[in-house]
Amino acid sequence: MARFLRRHNEHDPPIGEIPVPHGPETGDEHQHYPRRASTNYATDYERQIFSHLTHPDDSYTDDGVYWADLPFWKRWSFVSKVDRAESAAEAKGIWAMIKEDPLSPVSWYFRNAILPGAGLGLEGYVLFSIGNLEPLFSAVWGSCWGKSPTECSKNWVAAVTYLEIIGIMVGQVAVGIIGDWIGRRWGLIQDAVVMLLGLLMLTGSWGLTLQGWVIMYAWSLFVYGIGVGGEYPITATSSMENAVTAGKLSTRDDRLHRGRKVTMAFLMQGWGQFVNQVVLIVLLVIFNRGSGSPPYSMTAAQYAFRLSFAFPAIGTLWLTYYRTWKMKSASKHLEKAKKKSNVTGYDVRSLKLTCSNFGGRLLATAGGWFCNDVFFYGNKLFQGQFINVISDNPSSIMTTWTWNLVNVVVSLAGYYAASMVIDNKMYGRKTMQQVGFLMCFIMFVVPAFSYNYYTSPAGIHAFQAMYFLSSFFNQFGPNSVTFLVAGEVYPTQIRASAHGFSAMIGKAGALLASVLYNYIDNPTKFYVVPWFGLAGMVITWIWLPDTTGLDLKEQERRWQYILDGRDNEYHGIAIHPAHLSLWERWMGVGKNYHPDLDMKAKIRDIRSDWEEREAARAASDEEAATPLEDEEDFTHEIYEYFNGTKNGSYNSLKGEKLKGVDRTSPSRSQDAPSDKNEPKDPSSSD
Repeated sequence: MARFLRRHNEHDPPIGEIPVPHGPETGDEHQHYPRRASTNYATDYERQIFSHLTHPDDSYTDDGVYWADLPFWKRWSFVSKVDRAESAAEAKGIWAMIKEDPLSPVSWYFRNAILPGAGLGLEGYVLFSIGNLEPLFSAVWGSCWGKSPTECSKNWVAAVTYLEIIGIMVGQVAVGIIGDWIGRRWGLIQDAVVMLLGLLMLTGSWGLTLQGWVIMYAWSLFVYGIGVGGEYPITATSSMENAVTAGKLSTRDDRLHRGRKVTMAFLMQGWGQFVNQVVLIVLLVIFNRGSGSPPYSMTAAQYAFRLSFAFPAIGTLWLTYYRTWKMKSASKHLEKAKKKSNVTGYDVRSLKLTCSNFGGRLLATAGGWFCNDVFFYGNKLFQGQFINVISDNPSSIMTTWTWNLVNVVVSLAGYYAASMVIDNKMYGRKTMQQVGFLMCFIMFVVPAFSYNYYTSPAGIHAFQAMYFLSSFFNQFGPNSVTFLVAGEVYPTQIRASAHGFSAMIGKAGALLASVLYNYIDNPTKFYVVPWFGLAGMVITWIWLPDTTGLDLKEQERRWQYILDGRDNEYHGIAIHPAHLSLWERWMGVGKNYHPDLDMKAKIRDIRSDWEEREAARAASDEEAATPLEDEEDFTHEIYEYFNGTKNGSYNSLKGEKLKGVDRTSPSRSQDAPSDKNEPKDPSSSD
């Protein structure tokens, strides 16, 4: 073991310091394992010039300790300090924008939230409209939509909901595959086109009989559902990969605000629901004699439902234009990942490796979404019950729609609360989803065992409060988190496919609820629904990893090791226990975590990427003219280091051939290498 030791003072000098001999031994020297001239450990010089890349100050302390390795109170202090600094910087930036142009923050929000989430906003508008229109149809065409239809088949009326959900499930899987196969941009465009077609069919739906109209209405929803379903995987992945801003994948912004960025797009779904409810209320009042009270005329119903579909058709037409001509770089990040893996079509190998390496994650994202959608559908169970008790006119559609509007506002508060907290390292995705599931479980299980009391005048206000709380915690919990994590815990090559699969299984939960609720009464429903919340919480606890604060680039780096068949040689923070699920820790995935070994490996990976980039720029005038995303990250010292032109400092990678060879680093159990076979550092003397 003595041959591994070296005197403490014998190390690389700091940048700019002239190396001098250490002089005679004084007896005060102490010894430690070497960190210079090692092929496995970074030298002091390497640590200094690469620290801004390997140890960013938003994730590492000044001593180079990762935030998740700190004791609890130090971790809390560090995270709070970073968040305060970031909040102050953002506030300063917003104030600067306001001083330059008072409306510039509005345009920023439009570009970064409304545009990425426009498809989901239109989806929320239309799908919420389907449920809102049913009581109007029932009041006007009771012989078809009523409880005892005489002109229409009950099966076809029920098929309206079933075909809508099935269409969404088809779209989620199909467009997820298209997004990974042909590209994000193509998926975005075809989604908008299919939704436009479905809206035109819904607006013009007609039939020689009421039954014929119901059939066309159902199939129109199926077509529209395919487009809507595709919005889930394609919007999540494109927002995550920042398709709107030229396909750049950020680093600091990605770590600190990725969840907020995706959730801000997702919450447009809530705004779509809000706008739809307002539009329906206004249209009904305009065309129903200026009143929202019954009776409702067929003319009022026709105008209300057709115009409610025509308005989003105009927005979808514009969305088609925008995605076709203004989002040409949406597939940039996927193309780079495929190029690195030498894949041109669908990456079947990545799909197989994902199933074998991330099977537990698939269970978490799909299972959690399934449980959430049962809850999301079940939330409506509360509403009809308390409206019948607290309303003077429970048969009025306007009363129902008004309470819907209140519920949407509560849900929007949950969406925004989620976007503000979802990136906080001390709370984050996993805790938010678990707490959300737990609260929904409590809100449903309490009235289940005292149903008669809570639906009576004495307990109805508590019942109403639980209804709104379940809406809030559904958004400030599983509904927002499932949408985010179903994309970010998977590699780029199959991200849309995995998200689409998870969303499809989730929508199966909505289908289960819509079928099941037709065969059981309301008290029984409250006995059934809560346990899905408990199941969702357990699934999240065991199988869902927490990617809060973890850079997407680092996850992609780990994935490259898996693709190369060297997953046991990856030692980085993507396998830190804080970023792994309980199941993955049980399976020993994090056993190779070793930050010291990883730093040198990361420098090798940075050098490899740099070499590939420089080779591409040298071979192509177009590449050479393209601005580099991370040009400012490669300092003058790093360029000299990679080129081997820096005098007075030892480059331990010099002469090491990275391309076409196995770029490995030792496993955690290996000792640091001996000095016997190490090249000598020219800047030091023994």
